[in-house]
Amino acid sequence: MIRVLLADDQLLVRAGFKALLDAQCDIEVVAEAADGQQALAAVREHRPDIVLMDIRMPAVDGLVATRRITGDPRLREVKVVMLTTFELDEYVFEAIRSGASGFLVKDTEPEELLRAVRAVVAGDALLSPGVTRRLIAEFAARSKEPAAAGALSALTEREREVMALVGIGLSNEEIARRLVVSPLTAKTHVSRTMVKLGARDRAQLVVLAYESGLVRPGWLG
Repeated sequence: MIRVLLADDQLLVRAGFKALLDAQCDIEVVAEAADGQQALAAVREHRPDIVLMDIRMPAVDGLVATRRITGDPRLREVKVVMLTTFELDEYVFEAIRSGASGFLVKDTEPEELLRAVRAVVAGDALLSPGVTRRLIAEFAARSKEPAAAGALSALTEREREVMALVGIGLSNEEIARRLVVSPLTAKTHVSRTMVKLGARDRAQLVVLAYESGLVRPGWLG
């Protein structure tokens, strides 16, 4: 079972998400929270697989709560997906840098929500390709001069190549086609790269690809 925690200050939003998620045979909502402080306490108590976290909440907002969750080594396996009203909310960029695995707009189609939950938990994708590429374009527009790429010295040439493709928003299947390998081989390369760099997930790998200079703004196709 995929264990989900819902964090949103609007009861009706939580109720709608809960009804949809609990109706699935492989997903269970284990806790709810109305603000970031409650969310943090619930994460520590229930250790869910994924947190659907609203960005704007009273007391402690979702961005602060996300930083605290992703910054706690004991909660390393917990994935956070931000919920927002707009696809490029001004806080989404910072949320990804803070360790969130991706984001969803609140009015997303039910099928997309379910796919995203399963994908993030599996570590196979950074949500939908369209949203991913818009996020990467935003990151590219804001990225500073790249830092030294010394951290990439542990990677093989193929792993660098794969990381660059992740950095421009390609899925495992697209990477496999580009490199003429199987999707399983592509996934293995991505997983090894994340382990070597200590990246929580593909979202953080994208950030590292830009910050190291492996991918530069303007490389989006």
